[in-house]
Amino acid sequence: MGHDEKSSPSPSRTDVDVDVAESQTYSSTPKRWLTKISALGVEVRGITPIPVEERTDKRFINVFFVWFTMSTNLLPIITGMVGTLSFGISLRDCSLLILFFSLACTIPAGYFSTLGSRTGLRQMLQARYTFGYYLISLIVALNLCTIAGFGVIDCVLGGSMLSAVSSGKIDDTVGIVVIALIAMVVCFGGYRALHQYERYSWVFALLAIIIATGVGGKELVNQAESAPATAATIIGYGGVIAGFLIPWAAMASDFSVYCDPSVSTFRIFAYTYGGLFFPTVPLMVLGAAIGGATPNIPSWSEGYELYSVGGVLQAMLLPAGGFGRFVAVLLSLSVVGNLAAAMYSISLNFQLLVPFFVRVPRFVFSIVYTVVAIPVAISAAKSFFDSLENFIYLIAYWSAAFVAVVAVEHFVFRKADCASYNVAHWDQPSKLPTGLAAVGAMGLSFGLAVPCMSQVWYTGPLAETTGDIGFEVALALSAVLYLPLRWLELKFRPV
Repeated sequence: MGHDEKSSPSPSRTDVDVDVAESQTYSSTPKRWLTKISALGVEVRGITPIPVEERTDKRFINVFFVWFTMSTNLLPIITGMVGTLSFGISLRDCSLLILFFSLACTIPAGYFSTLGSRTGLRQMLQARYTFGYYLISLIVALNLCTIAGFGVIDCVLGGSMLSAVSSGKIDDTVGIVVIALIAMVVCFGGYRALHQYERYSWVFALLAIIIATGVGGKELVNQAESAPATAATIIGYGGVIAGFLIPWAAMASDFSVYCDPSVSTFRIFAYTYGGLFFPTVPLMVLGAAIGGATPNIPSWSEGYELYSVGGVLQAMLLPAGGFGRFVAVLLSLSVVGNLAAAMYSISLNFQLLVPFFVRVPRFVFSIVYTVVAIPVAISAAKSFFDSLENFIYLIAYWSAAFVAVVAVEHFVFRKADCASYNVAHWDQPSKLPTGLAAVGAMGLSFGLAVPCMSQVWYTGPLAETTGDIGFEVALALSAVLYLPLRWLELKFRPV
């Protein structure tokens, strides 16, 4: 990259001073205690806007590495496996679906990421300028469920892999605890530590995936027979891909808020888009190939029955002996980058869930999430695939509507002008929208989206003929509805 990326620092270690200033927000917390915590490398700064003078990070390539590391792990592989193993789609059709849906569904995260350096606002804080001071709590709750759910899946994947490596000597529970605690330690360091970790850890994850594919790849040609894909099946799995990629938009700017605002919009967009797209597509395709071959290979099928995805990958590495076990351990640790980033956004989101929570230091919520996620992951591990499939479906609907409403607000009502987000108003309810238009548009869109849903527990009347098009309906209808509702809201409250 250019000279500025070699020489320019990330947020400097005057962060201790910055964090102490930030501690004014936590009026009930002793400043001396926060200073000691900050000196240990724990980021104290929370959801509050980043002033322009503190947006000094010119190592913009780190944005690429954050997203690349978040996507170079077992999570895209398991999502690809859903296509062939659960939906019964052929590898060829699955690969085409992954490619074309990913091309479109990566765009929201790419663009939303550019808003961080230009406004200094974390993603959910920026959404306050659409959903209002109080009603943003509804969206934050949905976002917390989404990110937390991905985090639970990370824990299950890593834990099952460690259990498989040890041939059951280490059970899923111990593996899940190990993965969660490592991620929590990385998350404690905040933005700077996260960027440093994500800059290099992808190398080991990528090598492990390449080795696993090389060792067991010869079996991937043994694909199970599959019936021709129907339109309903294609649309349904497309929703799974969208549900995997679009929710990242709700945390995109969290990882670019310290970037120097002089950086071009295209550059941050390209780094975010590329960091998501380039690892996700091949790894999803690899997962689809593994899922299609698993029923035809006894050792893989047995591994899946015993240890879920971790068992399949361990079976792929068996021919490599002891070295294969070492590689499997690296694969289990590959989810840490994704989980640590998720924890970071979760800890920030908690501060917006209830206005009072902004007084609680960010890192406290990392501990809270870890304590809650571990038992939930242990429970989810018992019926992992069904849980994953249902979860991915559910999150696609709300995140599609969220992206549509925020995009219309930004491009139509604010003319894509970041100066229209008055940062000084971030905690002043009377100077923010009510949020009624945004929540109303999302809520009303589900009036039609629900009949278009096709779930294991419910199939809407329209979905019986069209397949699951709830995602597409939520995306389009919420955007259309927001236009008149926001116009009306501005008539009564012009902010």
